[in-house]
Amino acid sequence: MILFSFGLLLALVLSAPVWGWRMLRQERYRKGMRERLGQVPQRLLTCVQGRPVVWVHAVSVGETLAAERMVRELAAALPGYAIVLSTTTPTGQQVARERFGADRVFYYPLDFAFSVRAYLRALRPSLLVLMESELWPRMLHECASAGIPVAVVNARVSDRSLPRYRALRAVWRPLLRKISLLLAQSESDAERWESIGVPADRVRTTGNLKYDTANDPSSPLAELVRRSLPEDARVVVAGSTHPGEDAPVLRAYAGAARQSQVSSVLILAPRHTERSADVHALATECGLEPVLLSEWRFSTQPLQDHAVLLIDTVGELASLYALATCAFIGGSLVNSGGHNPLEAAQFSVPVATGPHFQNFRTMLEGMVAQNAITIVPGEDALEQWFLGFLQQEDETDDEAGARARAFYEQQRGATARVMAALVPLATRTRT
Repeated sequence: MILFSFGLLLALVLSAPVWGWRMLRQERYRKGMRERLGQVPQRLLTCVQGRPVVWVHAVSVGETLAAERMVRELAAALPGYAIVLSTTTPTGQQVARERFGADRVFYYPLDFAFSVRAYLRALRPSLLVLMESELWPRMLHECASAGIPVAVVNARVSDRSLPRYRALRAVWRPLLRKISLLLAQSESDAERWESIGVPADRVRTTGNLKYDTANDPSSPLAELVRRSLPEDARVVVAGSTHPGEDAPVLRAYAGAARQSQVSSVLILAPRHTERSADVHALATECGLEPVLLSEWRFSTQPLQDHAVLLIDTVGELASLYALATCAFIGGSLVNSGGHNPLEAAQFSVPVATGPHFQNFRTMLEGMVAQNAITIVPGEDALEQWFLGFLQQEDETDDEAGARARAFYEQQRGATARVMAALVPLATRTRT
C-alpha cells in the first residue's frame, strides 16, 4: 500500500502541470476537488446522521443509470438505512443528483489513505457497493482493515482490460481477495474474475443490471420532440458517438436522407457534450440543419426536414430512443469499445452497431445470435442501413424491433438476483 500510494502521488505530481492547466481553463476539472481530497460535505453528514449506511459508487452516467433501480430497491428493502451514492465524473454527479437528490450524492475520494479514511470514518458504511470494475487498492485495503464488506456489482472485464489484469495478476490477487462478493454480468465475466484472483466461492453470476433499466417513452422531452417533428417524419437516432465517428454518421444519414425522398430527422448525441459545437459544424458541412437541444427546447420552432437535433445535455438521450425508426449505437465505428444497445432495444427499435463492441461483447454476441442487432462495418454500410429503414414499410421495422425487444425481455431479472445477495451482506454486520 505504501508503494501504491507513493506511485499515485508521484503520478499526480508529474501530471500536475497538465491538470493545473485544465483546471484553469475548464470548470469541470475543478468540480468536487475538496470532496475528492477528503472533505466530507455537511449535507452528507446530515443525511446519514444516526443511520446505518450503504455506500454505492458509480463512476459516470452509464453506471449511475444502471444503479438507479438497485439503489431504489435497496432503500425499500433496508428501511432506516441511508443509501448514499458517489461518482467520479461531473456528468455522473449531475445525473445522480437529479435522480437521487443532492443530499446523498458526493464525489468519490482520491485513493489516498487520508481521503479514503475520512469518508469511512464519517459514513461507517455497513456495505460498500462498487459498480462494474471500479476497484481502487487503497479503498479495498482500508475497508478490509475496518471490517467493511465490499461487493462489486454488475462486474465485467473487457477484452482490452483482461491482458493487463492477467499481466499484473500477482499484484491484483491479494487485493481481489479483499472483496467480499463479486456479482458478474455473465458466466464469461465470472470466469475472467476468477482467473485474475477473486476466490471462486465469492463470485456469482447475476446478469446485467442494464437489462432492468426502464426509460420513460413519454418523458416531457420525448413528447416535446414528438410534437415538433415534421408530419410523418422518420427519426434516426445516433447515440454516444465518439471523435472520428460523427462525420461518418452525419454523411451516412445525409446520403440516406437524400436518396429516400421521405421526411426525416436525425437525433445525434455525442458521448461528451463539450464536443457539440464541433459536431454542429460537421453537420453544417454535410448540408444538414443542426440545432442544439439546449437552445431549441426553449424556442417554439418546429424541427425542419433533415434537421439534426444535437443532444448537448446530459442524461436525456435514453427516452428519445422511443421516437426512433432505427438507432445506431456509437463508440463502435472507432475503436472505443461500443455502448449499451438496450436503451434502444427496450423500445422495439431496430439497432445497429459498428464492428468495435468489445466492452459489450457478451451482450452483442447474444443479440447477433438472435438476429436482434445489425453489425455495420463502416460508413457505406451504415448509409445503406439507414436508407433501408427510411424507405421500408412499417411492418419490416416492427419485425426488426420486435427481435430487439424480445432479447431485452429475455435477459431481465438481474436486479432481483443482486438484491438477494446484497441485503444479507448489508445486514450481516448489524445482527
